[in-house]
Amino acid sequence: MLYKILIIDDEPMLTQLLSDHLGDSGYITFAANSAEEALPLLSNAPDLILLDINMPGMDGLELCKSIREHIDCPIVFLTARITEQDKVNGFLTGGDDYITKPFSLVEVTARVAAHLRRDERSRDACSRAAHRLVTSQELIVNLSSRTVHFKENEILFSRREFDIIEYLITNAGQVFDRESLYEAVWGLDAEGDNSVVKEHIRKIRQKLADATGKDDYIETVWGVGYRWKKH
Repeated sequence: MLYKILIIDDEPMLTQLLSDHLGDSGYITFAANSAEEALPLLSNAPDLILLDINMPGMDGLELCKSIREHIDCPIVFLTARITEQDKVNGFLTGGDDYITKPFSLVEVTARVAAHLRRDERSRDACSRAAHRLVTSQELIVNLSSRTVHFKENEILFSRREFDIIEYLITNAGQVFDRESLYEAVWGLDAEGDNSVVKEHIRKIRQKLADATGKDDYIETVWGVGYRWKKH
């Protein structure tokens, strides 16, 4: 089995170094230099995450707290800070371990292998279904649990509203007219008309705007239909 490692650090040289080294050690690696770059890579279902704490914007602790409900793989913090309170904060947000900078590549490889062995035993003892995640900006859509989160806060949607979100976000960038959306979500045999789509889109936009302060997730292509904006 080829394990997948997600490396998140705001120093490109460090992510490249770790990516090359772990790649040479037989792992599949993905690298990001910010939380925003990392979120879309969660859809690769990493087996372990190496996560820098001190990043501009959303830092490692915030990102860990935001994704822990959806990601159950080991999360190992990379940090130059290592006070007792730092450790407590990291563990409270869902981290599993710390590696202190500067570190040796031998230490990183050993820690990664140890956590993967431990996690594999846990998976064997209790099989866990993989979450299917789709992200957009800082929005996390969990298709398995049918939930939507912005950072660590859940945004509540009705069944039909979530169905529309799922259809649009999994086809991001494509434009769908109201009839196509109605048939996809309500079904070909549904009784009613596609005018309900407009109202559901309005409610979805309002909920997203209230929770995130952003109103550009769903775009209207005038005279054609709607699409989920690719970010």
